[in-house]
Amino acid sequence: MRTIQFREAIAEAMSEEMRRDKTVYLMGEEVAEYNGAYKASKGMLDEFGEKRVIDTPISEAGFSGIGVGSTMTGNRPIIEFMTFNFALVGLDQIINNAAKIRQMSGGQFPCPIVFRGPTASAGQLAATHSQAFESWFANCPGLKVIVPSNPYDAKGLLKSAIRDDDPVIFMESEQMYGDKGEVPDEEYLLPIGVADIKRKGNDVTIVSFGKIIKEAFKAADELEKENISCEIIDLRTIRPLDYKVIFESVKKTNRLVILEESWPFGNISTEVTYQVQNEIFDYLDSPIEKINTADTPAPFSPVLLKEWLPNSLDVIKAVKKVIYHKQ
Repeated sequence: MRTIQFREAIAEAMSEEMRRDKTVYLMGEEVAEYNGAYKASKGMLDEFGEKRVIDTPISEAGFSGIGVGSTMTGNRPIIEFMTFNFALVGLDQIINNAAKIRQMSGGQFPCPIVFRGPTASAGQLAATHSQAFESWFANCPGLKVIVPSNPYDAKGLLKSAIRDDDPVIFMESEQMYGDKGEVPDEEYLLPIGVADIKRKGNDVTIVSFGKIIKEAFKAADELEKENISCEIIDLRTIRPLDYKVIFESVKKTNRLVILEESWPFGNISTEVTYQVQNEIFDYLDSPIEKINTADTPAPFSPVLLKEWLPNSLDVIKAVKKVIYHKQ
């Protein structure tokens, strides 16, 4: 099986779907002439032309609205934001139009649109460019939210998202575009709403998603040296969320740690915590631990940023706490 970069997996998914379906097009900032701000649409302008790979001004509300409107005439747009921090300008189009058109039209207008781009922190980008909005979008009925952590999942889930008749928020990471992983040559799709057990274990369940899951793998490797076995679940899809996989794992390990790169108040880990204690409380042998960023805007200083972000040491500490291991 070949090994390709995350950005290449994204480009392949979009290109394959555009070859398959002429109603699919890509629109956003720098997606055409510049081959994408992160080179995730490299070569697509040459293949598909300027009518299907469309550069836009820095006007997220405008091109988001154009995309939503075009779904009503039979198109399936992919709208790329240079970062989801910029998507805030187009939030009205996403929340009040894309997410609600099907219901408000009595089912006459589905809205098959994908909004994609990077989320969360990406180094020294400071407070207004380092925010994770997964829980914001997941809070809105009508939207599906996907956050892949590797090239294989990214390609299979993006292809499914493009074919889906509902609006999908597809969130990536600037720091993952160069990540490499195995991706099949043949076509494949991954189902939306299905989590994946990335590592089997018996002592504790670790739930995570997106780029921060790398810290869970680092922690698991270190904990294995102490004969502590971690099961790692990659949610992949935030909404709909695969509770069944989480429940079955916790029934086996009896302990749960949730790692999420977001502020601690009202996030995905809060929701998972509630559902687990509500549905399978009797299987828990210790309180659930959740690990998040500090409850402040992201700092610019690299020293402070390191303290602000969750890391593998935080995971190790949380795991040892839930298994009552002496620190």
